[in-house]
Amino acid sequence: MLHWRDLARSAVALAATAAALGVFARMQPVWVPFGFVALVPALAVFDAARRVRDALAAALVLCVLFVLVIFGWFAGAIGTYSEIPAGAALVALVVLAPVLEPQFFVFALARFALRRRGAGVVRTALASALVYVGAEWASPKLFGDTLAHGLFGSAWMRQGADLAGAPGLTFVLLLANDAALAAWRALRAGPERVARARAALAPLAVVAGIAGALAGYGVVRMAQLRAEASGPPLATVALVQGDISRYGRLAQRFGTFEATRVILDTYLALSSEALAGGHPDLVVWPETVYPTTFGTPKSEAGAAFDREIAAFVARAGVPLVFGAYDTEDGREFNAAILLEPEGPGRAGFDVYRKVRLFPLTERVPAWLDSATLRGLLPWLGTWSAGSGAAVLPVDLPAGRRLRIAPLICYDAVDPDLARVAVRGGADLLVTLSNDSWFADAEGPRLHLVTSAFRSIETRRPQVRVTNTGISAVIDATGEASDTIGVHERAARLAAVPPGGGAPLFLTVGGAVGPAALLAGAVLLLPAGPRRATLRLRPRAGR
Repeated sequence: MLHWRDLARSAVALAATAAALGVFARMQPVWVPFGFVALVPALAVFDAARRVRDALAAALVLCVLFVLVIFGWFAGAIGTYSEIPAGAALVALVVLAPVLEPQFFVFALARFALRRRGAGVVRTALASALVYVGAEWASPKLFGDTLAHGLFGSAWMRQGADLAGAPGLTFVLLLANDAALAAWRALRAGPERVARARAALAPLAVVAGIAGALAGYGVVRMAQLRAEASGPPLATVALVQGDISRYGRLAQRFGTFEATRVILDTYLALSSEALAGGHPDLVVWPETVYPTTFGTPKSEAGAAFDREIAAFVARAGVPLVFGAYDTEDGREFNAAILLEPEGPGRAGFDVYRKVRLFPLTERVPAWLDSATLRGLLPWLGTWSAGSGAAVLPVDLPAGRRLRIAPLICYDAVDPDLARVAVRGGADLLVTLSNDSWFADAEGPRLHLVTSAFRSIETRRPQVRVTNTGISAVIDATGEASDTIGVHERAARLAAVPPGGGAPLFLTVGGAVGPAALLAGAVLLLPAGPRRATLRLRPRAGR
């Protein structure tokens, strides 16, 4: 049994890792170095575990601390959406922690198994890093988060995501932390100071080499991308953010018709303001900005609203992408509508249906769904999921054609949706989101960064528009511009730079997670029995 002092030291070490990761998660240049050493205290605790339950207990503590430090704002979002007390929302977040970050348990168990068998430092580092990445791929992570997102603070280092995605960057960060742990152990081993320093040089060189390689690759890639983006813009887009949220409450207060009237008036006025300042190729409104079905109206008032939006597009002569609902065979979908002018007074439309639905609030699994549950939680969602990624062609002036890939809110956490769409020919990612349920600016910032990694991985620019912020244009390097902040009401004309070719991620991105899990599992297998060797001894007297 561990002595209480050992327990106290372990708790302090795990808290130190959580705090360091919290700093790294600020995603600012000054904090990027923390990502290369933040896990060192936790790694030492995992490796010191004497029993499986000790390893699991350490993983649980780190998991809970990590969620509270990085995603503490989500408790407020739970309370805002479900209207439960703040204390209950915080308890729910703690209970959910193992579901939100299950990779810590797999990681700790892998290291325990390897160290118990006497595996070497290199094998332990490689195997545990691989199963960490594989576990993140295999688990339905709610936020789509990974350690590599902290590298967003370095414009150079984040560019490596175009090779193996954000998971690939997480893998090398884990290796760097293991090398830093080896250097720390070397500096503490033995009485001779010079010998300790020499022993630490090799692992420190690994840390420096990883950081240098990431930065060097980023410098080269950014120079290439800037050269490719030096030509004319891909398109000019009007981003429209109305800063209207909680449509349900608006409908309860004023009625469904008046609530829709207020929303449409706001967005039509802001769009007209943008058109007065120039002639964009595309106007973009956020997710579910039109809180009813489009094209299949539920009432005569709904049909009138449909005609009003279509008339605006026909009159302005500019395509519009906006969030609405879609319906088929009694099922309802969260949808992005592309409405294009077809001639005087006419407009045609195409539809993309959201694929990744947020658990519970948008969709309840069939095995969990019941009348009793819905009676207890009336806010549970009823939407159906779309069939997959889509590429929608948009006709622009002078015979140009733009191929856009719509993504709706939670779709942006899935790298495969963007990757498949770009492989299908998409020139531009168009992300519509409703971030109003976030309690403060931390949630929108995280969502923006997660979306930005889709542009880095695919090297395609992105137009991201939300109802309450943050809206922005994201270029192929992940840099955001023409930003409309949280709770700003604005319409902004922005030139969208072109993309940057076909990065390796487009080819290998879908295999990174499963390959990491398989390779990690192979390295976890026990080594084969040692072979007996024949040793010859000279006879006495010879």
